[in-house]
Amino acid sequence: MWRRQFSSSATSINVLKDKKWDAVIIGGGHNGLTAAAYLARGGLSVAVLERRHIIGGAAITEELIPGFKFSRCSYLQSLLRPSVIKELELEKHGLKMLARNPSSFTPCLDGKYLLLGPDKELNRSEISKFSVNDADAYPRYESQLESFCKFLDPILDSQTPENFEGTSSFGDKMKNKLYKSSFWSGCLHRAASLGQKEMVDFMHLLLSPASKLLNNWFESDVLKATLATDAVIGSMASVHTPGSAYVLLHHVMGETNGERGIWSYVEGGMGSVSLTISHAAKEAGANIITNAEVSQLLIGDSGAVKGVLLKDGTEIHSSVVLSNATPHKTFVELVPNDKLPDDFLRSIKNCDYASGTTKINLAVDKLPQFGCCNNKISHLNGGPEHTGTIHIGSESMEEIHAACQDALNGIPSRRPVIEMTIPSVLDKTISPPGKHVINLFIQYTPYQPSDGSWQDTAYRESFAKRCFSLIDEYAPGFSSSVIGYDMLTPPDLEREIGLTGGNIFHGAMGLDSLFLMRPVKGWSNYRTPLQGLYLCGSGAHPGGGVMGAPGRNAAHVVLNDVKKK
Repeated sequence: MWRRQFSSSATSINVLKDKKWDAVIIGGGHNGLTAAAYLARGGLSVAVLERRHIIGGAAITEELIPGFKFSRCSYLQSLLRPSVIKELELEKHGLKMLARNPSSFTPCLDGKYLLLGPDKELNRSEISKFSVNDADAYPRYESQLESFCKFLDPILDSQTPENFEGTSSFGDKMKNKLYKSSFWSGCLHRAASLGQKEMVDFMHLLLSPASKLLNNWFESDVLKATLATDAVIGSMASVHTPGSAYVLLHHVMGETNGERGIWSYVEGGMGSVSLTISHAAKEAGANIITNAEVSQLLIGDSGAVKGVLLKDGTEIHSSVVLSNATPHKTFVELVPNDKLPDDFLRSIKNCDYASGTTKINLAVDKLPQFGCCNNKISHLNGGPEHTGTIHIGSESMEEIHAACQDALNGIPSRRPVIEMTIPSVLDKTISPPGKHVINLFIQYTPYQPSDGSWQDTAYRESFAKRCFSLIDEYAPGFSSSVIGYDMLTPPDLEREIGLTGGNIFHGAMGLDSLFLMRPVKGWSNYRTPLQGLYLCGSGAHPGGGVMGAPGRNAAHVVLNDVKKK
């Protein structure tokens, strides 16, 4: 289906080069497609150029084993902004989210387990098995995080209040001052609504390690570890790293069908998110071309962008180019030498692109049966323990920290932290009857291990078996159920998906790399030092995850700039 709908042809490339486009977008990831939809709706002629044979970037569905459709990289939906879903009418275009209840399951080797989800009574009952005090504190914890999310919501959907760079008219400067005044007054109003105590708590969360935050709230190791996984996902950070608590907050900012913090599967896999956005973009008139790899930006004598050069030598002309690639890919690899200020380029190169992530997608012939359940809640067709995210190897925050320390010392974690999801329990469209698709999101794996190489097949297989054996400890016989698997280590994610360093967020989500500092200080409003070049991917504000916010916000900036011209 993907190949039929989005295959490139000589004719389509010829159409591209025969006209000057109002806007060209490098990369058909979900943010690039989102930007295309808004720009085309704004009346611009838009061409999206995707390097691979399939659109979606990291939000893709691929049938790598016959009959099994994998969400190959991203695997859950929650962060996609409600504004994007509503404005692009994605549900009309086929987006169907499958809410999970329960949404979290943590098995323990001592025979206990913890289920969590949107059911408050279930949460109280489950947490009480470990700590009555924690069961009382958990609703207050959720309520506080929700109030912080409400404070941040308008910031996610807005361009940053960046200072104007370069020369601009008096009118533009006044509009910029008015926008900044409005932005900050809105923040102050929401801060006043929260109150001083809540704002101090908010600042404490932003600056704290996740371990400190969670230790202040709870006493049960298994509850703290379950929550802490959201604070380190996709990073090389430990639960003890200052600022890691913000990443925890980032992962509860989303919603499913209006319910805050609820993560869902998407029917047909995560590629369906990209597909529905592409439908909205094409309906508005955007052109989406696959197998069209950009090798370099074209820069005119004036220093302004004038288009892109494809790998096959084709020139595509436009005075506006948006890059959905990572900041490093965009500015270090695609922009010709000596076209960017030295200090800007140095800042881009010094961004943190480290990743500890490996993704394994499996086809299995049966569901894992967890020993701690003793068949009390297990079902052949899927029980409550199978519907949500299954946390393996994270019964305490110290286990997570030890796994991180292994990677910092150059070796893949000896006992990896694994988030297992089984979307085929709810989504019957992605696997044959009686068989299942399993996603393993694994940490921590260094980009360049000191004890081997990811290019070595035996080394790769050894690590995969290590992960399967760890799952066997909780679900005996799991390894024997594996029909086949696809494995993406950090270098694979860089080569296949274009993620510099394998970083799923296009760059670290530390406090020094967010908001007015994303991608670098002074250039947070999607514009770049090159006139006509904009950044619209996860490396821009407000950051990573399948949000659509960077694409939407960047498109609004471009439309305003085009209107001024």
